Formats: sequence, C-alpha cells, structure tokens
Amino acid sequence: MGIVSELKEWIGRSLKNLYGQDFATGDLTVGNTKPEFEGDYTLVLFPFIKILKKSPELIGKELGEDLLASCPVVFSYNVIKGFLNITIADSYWLDLLEKNHQDSNFGKRSSGAGKVVVEYSSPNTNKPLHMGHLRNNFLGWSVAELLKATGHTVIKTAILNDRGIHICKSMNSWLKFAAGATPDTTGVKGDHFVGDYYVKAENTIKEQSAIILKSILDGDLSGIKEQADQAQVEKLLARFRESDAAGKKEEAAKIHDQLKEIARNNSEFMRETKQMLVDWEAGEPAVRALWEKMNSWVYEGFNETYKKIGSDFDQNYFESETYLLGKSFVEDGLKSGVFFRKEDGSCWIDLTADGLDEKIVLRKDGTSVYITQDLGLADKKYEQYGYDQSLYVIADEQNYHMKVLKLILQKLGKPYAEGIHHVSYGLVELPDGRMKTREGTVVDADDLIEELKSVARQKTEELGKVRDFNPGELNELLDTISIGALKFFLLRVDAKKKIIFNPEESIDFSGFTGPFIQWTHARIRSILRKASEEGYTASAAATSLLPTEKELIVLLEQFGIIIEQAVNDHNPSLIANYVYDVAKKYSSMNAELRVLTAESDEKKALRLKICLFAANVISSGMGLLGIRVPQRM
Repeated sequence: MGIVSELKEWIGRSLKNLYGQDFATGDLTVGNTKPEFEGDYTLVLFPFIKILKKSPELIGKELGEDLLASCPVVFSYNVIKGFLNITIADSYWLDLLEKNHQDSNFGKRSSGAGKVVVEYSSPNTNKPLHMGHLRNNFLGWSVAELLKATGHTVIKTAILNDRGIHICKSMNSWLKFAAGATPDTTGVKGDHFVGDYYVKAENTIKEQSAIILKSILDGDLSGIKEQADQAQVEKLLARFRESDAAGKKEEAAKIHDQLKEIARNNSEFMRETKQMLVDWEAGEPAVRALWEKMNSWVYEGFNETYKKIGSDFDQNYFESETYLLGKSFVEDGLKSGVFFRKEDGSCWIDLTADGLDEKIVLRKDGTSVYITQDLGLADKKYEQYGYDQSLYVIADEQNYHMKVLKLILQKLGKPYAEGIHHVSYGLVELPDGRMKTREGTVVDADDLIEELKSVARQKTEELGKVRDFNPGELNELLDTISIGALKFFLLRVDAKKKIIFNPEESIDFSGFTGPFIQWTHARIRSILRKASEEGYTASAAATSLLPTEKELIVLLEQFGIIIEQAVNDHNPSLIANYVYDVAKKYSSMNAELRVLTAESDEKKALRLKICLFAANVISSGMGLLGIRVPQRM
C-alpha cells in the first residue's frame, strides 16, 4: 500500500470519527501539494461542504487536528481555502527508505491478476521491419512487461502475414531477376534480400502498367486481357474524356486512378503473380517450395533484428495457417441471424445501428477476408490460453477494424469479447529524408539502428566518456545507448500521438532522453562502487531529512502507483516520464549535496541508501521499457 492509499484510509477514519459519516476512499481526492504551498499531499475539501454543512476552512481545521492526533505519519497541516495540505513525518520516509532501498523489485507485485494475451509486431514477410514496426514492438513488449510486473500471466504473440499477393510479388520477382542468388551468395540479410525483390516487383508493375495506361488513354485496349475489364475500361474511358473536356479535374483524377489500377492488374507481371497465388492456394509443389524457402530467409532476418531490439514471443501464428479460420463463425452467424447473405452469395453483417456500416465477412466465392480470420484467431487464442484479456497492438489506422472485430464477437455471444482491447499508436515520421529508405518513405529498422549507433559513437567520443573502454566493451555500450535512445524516444510519448523522430535529439546526454537516464544511473553506480571500495559501512542512522533528500524519497515511493497507472492505461510513457523525473531529481540532489564526502557519517549513510534506492528504481523502470542501463559510462 502506498502513502496516498494509507493516507486516504486515515482520512476516512477521521471523517467517521468527527462527523459520523462513511466516505469511500475512492471518493477522496488526494494529490501532490503544489510547490508553492507547504505540505506533501493535499486533500480537496469542497465535496464535503454540502454533506457536512460547514465551511471548507472549518472542515480542514477539524480534520487536520484529528489527523495530527490520531495518524502517526502526519507531522503537520495547513488549510488554504478549500484544500487541506498535509506534511508527512520524516520518520515515515526514513522507515520506507530503510525497508526498500535494497529491493530491486520495489513497486512490483507477483500475483493476484489474470491472464493476458498481447499481440504485437505482425510483420509481412515480403520486406524488412521498418520504423513503424519498432514503435509497435517497443510498445507491445513494454505493455507485456508492465502486466507481468503487476502479477498478470502474459503470453506474447505475433501474427506473421506470410501469404497473399504481396508475398507472391517477391517470389515472382526472384524467379525473374535473381538468377539463383540467395542471401548467402550476396551477403545481404534475408529480409532485406527479399524486400529488394519486392521493390523490383513494384517497379516492374509500375513500368508495365504505365505503358498499358498510355495505350488506354490513346484508345487502345489491347493490353486489357479480361473481357470484364475491357467493358469497364470502355465505360471509364468515356467518362474520363467527358470529365476532362468539361474541366472537372477532381472527377477526372478519380477516374484516372481507377484506370491506373486496372492497368496495374493487367500488367504481365501482375497477371503472373495472381496466377502464382492461385497455385499457392491449390498447393502446387514448386510454388509452395519457393514460398517456404523465401520465407525462411525473411525469418532469419527478422530474428536477427528481434534479437538486436530485444523483442521476443511465446507464440507465433502464421496467416498461412489461420486464414481459413473463422468460416465456422460465418455459418453460425447466418443461422443466428447475426450475418446475412446478399444476392451474389457474399456474407455480411449490418452494424449501422451501432454507428458503423455494413461489413463483409465472406466473399461471394467463399474466400475469407481479414476480419474472418481475425475472428477465428481470437477464438483459437481463447481455446489455447483461456485469456481474461487479449490486447492487439496495432496502428490507429485500424481503429475501425478493431471496433468491428469486438462488436461482431459481442453479437456472436463469445465469452471473451469484452476482454478484447486495441492498444493503438500513431505514425512515426522523420524531420527530413536524409536516411536511406527502401520504399520511398519507409525507413528500415536495421538502417535506423546503425545510424543511431554511429551518432552514439560520435557523441560519446566527443564527451570523452569511453577512453578507458576496450573495443568489446565499447561496442556493447554503443548498442546499449543507441537502442536505449531509440526505445525511450518512441515510448516517452503517449502511443496515441504521432511522433517526429529526430536521431540527433534522441542521443543527448543532458536532455529528456534515454542516454541522460543511463548516464545518471552509471554515475550513481560509480558512487556506490567507490563507497564499497573504501570499505564503508553505515554506523549511524539518520533522524531527519533535508528538503532535497525528502523530495527524492517521496518521488521514489510513487513507483508502484505509476506502474499500476501505466498498466491500466496501457501506457508505458508514464514509466518513461517518471524515470526521467527520478533521474532529474537525483541530479539535483547530487548537485546540491555531497555523498561520499557528506558532512556527517549519518548523512553519508542516508545518501548512499538514497543512491541505491534511486539506482534500483531507475534500472527497474527502464527495464520495463526494455532498456538496459550500464554500470559505467
């Protein structure tokens, strides 16, 4: 129990004692006292006025006196208008410090919660992980660790999108252009290797479709192979010419885009690729063998990146194994009237009464759509794990999809529907385009990490922080700094907000950054090492606290509350901001007060305990973000 919860219980007792009224602790508003007023915690008095029929000043005075007499942790109080400011006795903070300064798990709890499945990462196997995947991985991993820190049983999962037309594009491209090359023969990391052939595929489709589109606009439809497409193109071309002649630019542009898409689908490369997908679904051995080989290259590359960034999973699901799941849902839904069938044979659900729209759940040819397989996978996870909650870490562009998924499961009466939650996040953008990209605006995760490591090397060498490191130690430190900088920058902001990622800004040893916190932790550990080397053992116990000492202990005490808030909100940024505040507060204390050369043995012992407490909380907090903290820098 934290001091705020304890204080609320004492306040509840005092209210009962003074006025004979029962007040639930949840109805009491207690927060940190504003810096301009004396006190540690403030109780808002206004809610009691009508019930007790007394002025807030009188209520505050009576309550303050009763707390002073009955609550051993209350040292003093003052009343400012409608607020009771309470000062906690130094003895409470000293006792807290004594009991917890060596506890590396302070603020966490090991039992008493449910089972949660957390799905994150979910890459496509036709290209490398990119910067958006990094935010997804860091957010999902941290949310999972926070849940563990509050006693939940957690299963980390990923769904790998390993089938579909985009995968076949890479496969067809490799057959046409690779001449048997492999990641081993070229020295190119597997996921990058396959991604390069996906880019070649897109460029080929673009070149071929541009020729077809030009022919269409010239009135030549010979490049359109499908009879249905030819009929559609004739109509669209007539409308395009009418709109263009009438100066209706917006309408003409939309029709032009439709013609462009038809041209893409009729390009030779795209027609071959679509046939490859048909062959894959039919189980054609040569196509399946190529698919397995190229996916294996990608998985090797993914695993290398995952290891580098510290992501791990308890269970991987593959779209190739799950895309047929959910069809039984459609059959059950049709029988119960949740779904309906249209004249063309496709199956839908009408969500207009829920403020959404109609949503297809099965195509007319009987094939699944994404929502169908997501329904089936949600059920499979529940069958496997019997979860209380299932969290999906997916970009906010899928907000609508996730609303539909949960709503359909609710309408189907699934027992786990209420436990479905979408942990959404915004885009990550760059301030400029100077980094290497593979697909125009997408920054590869590996490229970004290498860039950051280069920046970390430059800045640490400029500051002279690594002169005594051997090459192995230096390389490990630079990995720790660069990955830590990246994770902290992407996690310090509420996930729902868009981020402008600045590599230079992320590696700053004096700003709101991971490296500043890592440097602070290393400084604390250096002090503790020196004390140990001197053979120092505490021989006197402190009886009072200076303001700066107390402020840091008060802040450290709040760690458990911050963890609970971060879990409830699925928001690791609360941890990032809190740990930064601890590092700042420690730096202020260290600048103001001496530790190893303190004015008395009592103060030296006290401050060394505060140092250890702060180091443990910083290390633990950064660990919840997946960030390592070095012992020296």
